[in-house]
Amino acid sequence: MEEKKKGSVRTVGLMMIITLLGKVLGLVRDRLLTVNYGSGMEANAFLTASRIPRVFFDAVFASAISASLIPVFSELLTKRGKKAACDFAGSFLTLMTALCALLTVLGMVFAGPLARLFAPGFDPQTGRLTEELTRIMMPTVIFTGVAFSFVGILQSLEEFNIPAAISLISNGAVIVYYLFFNRTFGIYGLAAAFLISWALQALVQIPSLIKKGATLRPSLRFEDEGLRKVLRLMLPVMVASWVLPVNQAVNGIFASGLFEGAGVSAVDHAYSLFTVIAGVFVLSVTNYIFPRLSRLAAGEGGDMSATLRGTLHTVMLVVVPMTVGLMAVSRPLVDFIFGGGKFDGFAVDITARALSFMALGTVGYALTNVLCRFYFARLEGLVPLLAGAAAVAANAILCAVLTPLMDVGGIALACALSLSVNGVLLAVPLGRRGVKLITADFALDMGKILLSALIMEPAVFFTRQILEGRGKLLTLIVPCAAGVLVYGIMILVLRLPEAMSAKDFILSRIGRKEK
Repeated sequence: MEEKKKGSVRTVGLMMIITLLGKVLGLVRDRLLTVNYGSGMEANAFLTASRIPRVFFDAVFASAISASLIPVFSELLTKRGKKAACDFAGSFLTLMTALCALLTVLGMVFAGPLARLFAPGFDPQTGRLTEELTRIMMPTVIFTGVAFSFVGILQSLEEFNIPAAISLISNGAVIVYYLFFNRTFGIYGLAAAFLISWALQALVQIPSLIKKGATLRPSLRFEDEGLRKVLRLMLPVMVASWVLPVNQAVNGIFASGLFEGAGVSAVDHAYSLFTVIAGVFVLSVTNYIFPRLSRLAAGEGGDMSATLRGTLHTVMLVVVPMTVGLMAVSRPLVDFIFGGGKFDGFAVDITARALSFMALGTVGYALTNVLCRFYFARLEGLVPLLAGAAAVAANAILCAVLTPLMDVGGIALACALSLSVNGVLLAVPLGRRGVKLITADFALDMGKILLSALIMEPAVFFTRQILEGRGKLLTLIVPCAAGVLVYGIMILVLRLPEAMSAKDFILSRIGRKEK
């Protein structure tokens, strides 16, 4: 058992490193956009146009892949073996590719109305450019569908590193474009580079599928038991997964009317930073635990309640201080990542303000990701559907109320609060499903984590104040290091289980070296 736990830690750790590298390259990619295009017409048109296929895919098909493929594939793998699971996967992949192709054609035909829907505040010239770039990038929907299907199959077969590395490949390809081809081909070439980068995400996974013996034959057998389960789950799970992409689309609509369109860049870059920082850890853990939860739901021996509680305990240990720290260093972080070139001080200020408020949604983001995996593993879609619909409605209402009062800060706060609404609504029904999430020990540990994070905050804030104006990197790294040190000391003093395990591991290693 101890060896299995160590193996899990190693796997998640390696996934986090690979994911972090991919996210860092994503930030480099975004910085190259800001340096080359600032927050002007071309940048705003490109960001909106790239968002349209993402929202289309996320709203319609991402749910079916992430929430349905893995649990159904895992169930067939557990009960009927690899051949039955791969036969289902072949039918699933065929269906997803056909539907994604249909959506792509519709998106290209209606690119003009979509551009006006997603950014009604743009002037006519920016709107036309958005329409043209949308047509170029719509086929990313097809490549995304294939790539995500491959990810689900590989994760079900306990291959996590290659799926984690696909963003590393795609971001690297876009960076190569910026460095060598951007001056020649400009914003249209950038749109084509994004399209190619998504095709690479699918292609790089094929060798691993072959190595794992996943034989995927194109077919479309609607009598397939697994495919019928996916189709029954698709609609409720789709709505459940709409929260982030629909929120982002709504946020873009409100932001397009702020600061002559520059609000779009501010909210979009803040959202990118938020998902990078929160997602590296949260998604590494949830992507690893989801196939495990699916096998438990399919009848493999183990305690699902303990697994879920332990996952949340570990996640909260990281995301609670992450929330506090991100709010404290939002300005130097945005300045370091995006500041410079055409991204001036005003653009840094409004992006940092958006990021600071968006950070309040980190705990809700983590809860949503973990608890959705629990329901999807059990092939349940109703609770995530209702929670997701409520969160989307909350975001739209709050945007309408808060944007006139707080501009980009109001949009970001609305997004953060809607994520919290989603997480709470997912947690409430767990008791009726036999899951005892909040035990006395769990509640006590959550209090310790919160206390440690609150004590950490002054260390970050005052260190930043002392170093203000002494260099971007210094103003960012030293406060973060001070925060990590204070938080680490606090969770050791308060004897959090993970901290004690880490201390014992380090002392045992030191002891071995001394011997």
